[in-house]
Amino acid sequence: MVQFSTGNVGQHSLRALIGRPDIELVGVHAASPEKVGRDAAELCGLSDPTGIIATDDIDALIALKPDCVVYTALGETRPVEALEQMSRFLSAGINVVGTSMVWLVTPRQADDWLRGPLEEACAKGNSSLYVNGIDPGYSGDTAVLAALSLTTRAESVTVREVFDYGNYDDYEYTGTAMGFGSKPGDNPAMAFLPGVITTMFGGLVRNIAAHLCIELDDVTERFEPWYTDQRIECKMMTVEPGGMAGVRFAAEGLRAGSPVITVEHTTRLTPAAAPDWEYPPDGHSGVHKVIIEGEPRVEIDTLLSHPVLDVTEAGCVSTAARVVNVIDWVCRAPSGLISMEEIPPSEMARGLMW
Repeated sequence: MVQFSTGNVGQHSLRALIGRPDIELVGVHAASPEKVGRDAAELCGLSDPTGIIATDDIDALIALKPDCVVYTALGETRPVEALEQMSRFLSAGINVVGTSMVWLVTPRQADDWLRGPLEEACAKGNSSLYVNGIDPGYSGDTAVLAALSLTTRAESVTVREVFDYGNYDDYEYTGTAMGFGSKPGDNPAMAFLPGVITTMFGGLVRNIAAHLCIELDDVTERFEPWYTDQRIECKMMTVEPGGMAGVRFAAEGLRAGSPVITVEHTTRLTPAAAPDWEYPPDGHSGVHKVIIEGEPRVEIDTLLSHPVLDVTEAGCVSTAARVVNVIDWVCRAPSGLISMEEIPPSEMARGLMW
């Protein structure tokens, strides 16, 4: 295995790869000069050196001929470069599992500019690509299908993330992309430019509709900011009075003018933000929720915790798990782009206890 990047998610997938007795780590990619030349263990907080030294040389990693690459480098802000990097591995016959380029969580809904080159690379190398995470990912595929299996008739489907991001150390991407700290009248943040919400989450809506065998009239988007009247200091950033400290947004699939499939996020930087909006249950900092209105009504709440890590970092561990846990199956799969629905659920548990 090769681990590609050691950031918020990559450090946890790297730690998992080192720890599992059924996986051999042979290489690590690091983009930043301060990480290149360091031992893999050091980059993920382990004390015993592995002898695997981080490099920024992709050709050297390809020359190792690994079975698979775990690609967790941020790609949404540099999609062309990420696409080229993934394609290089795939064309060389190396499978890729990743948490980046979230459009690929539902590969059949992805645009041609993204899907086409990757399909060509998979065909050239007889390799496979699988991308997943929590949301987009688990809540909109695994959890929602489990919930739907408990109903005899569904009237509506809601997939909802409600999270406090205050302790998430990712202002560079998440903070700026979502516009935290911005003031009323500022230019819209990248995530809320017209069409971006549906680009990011509309594929999930259409994918659920396809599983339900229904035709949607349209997929629309909405977002609502919340501005604080007090100074907020948190791990992600400091928000001055008047700045945005909460946001609620959604992609909605419509039939006859009403939403029947909704993928919604409610995101805060402090529990004091947006007091009229929904909170996670029982004092938790975050929840991934699926609600099926139907016969009967079904609600599944997924709550993450960890004895040491904050819930947002625990979420990064679970994001890594969504791809690390299926490496063996992906390496055995036919070539091409893989969606979660193709993977037998039992394959996601292989090798997790030793």
